[in-house]
Amino acid sequence: MGRWEPGARERLVLAAVDLFTEQGYDATTVAQIAERAGVTKSTFFRHFPDKRELLVAGQETLSRLLAEGIAEAPGDAGPLEAVAAGLERASTAMGPMSRELAPRLKAAVAASAELQERDALKTVSLAAAMTNALIARGIPDPTAALASEMGVLAFKRAFAQWSEGDRAAEDEFAGYALAALDELRAASASLG
Repeated sequence: MGRWEPGARERLVLAAVDLFTEQGYDATTVAQIAERAGVTKSTFFRHFPDKRELLVAGQETLSRLLAEGIAEAPGDAGPLEAVAAGLERASTAMGPMSRELAPRLKAAVAASAELQERDALKTVSLAAAMTNALIARGIPDPTAALASEMGVLAFKRAFAQWSEGDRAAEDEFAGYALAALDELRAASASLG
């Protein structure tokens, strides 16, 4: 199997994460990111409106996949079963680049208050996408919101475990996500 060769968008994300990690988010310019990625500034702006958006590049795709998976879950699926279907669908977007980038991304976010804020907004957006998809299935709002928050928490826990695991392993993100959701379901039952 040949080495994965990223296109311009992927190169920009990789360059930005590396620069954010090396010199900090605030000290990194769009020009530096473009130069490191081997593209022009205008190419940067064709892909991203600003440097903050680099780190949430896949957010719209994840939100869409989560909502599609929930919408396409069997009609008799309960809220958490529908969320599980959403997590399975979203896992299709979690490939080798996501896994390779995760430790560097985590370090960049940890070092910048602005990126932490943007990451929190991403979490809210993912939860909203799931909540709306569950409500569209007829799930009452409080139940949909709770199931969605559990879905986001499962996604985050799974991502942390998956990205810190053996990078050479070909284990799928979906297995981690479903296991995390099952773990949270069991934990919530004990709240009684």
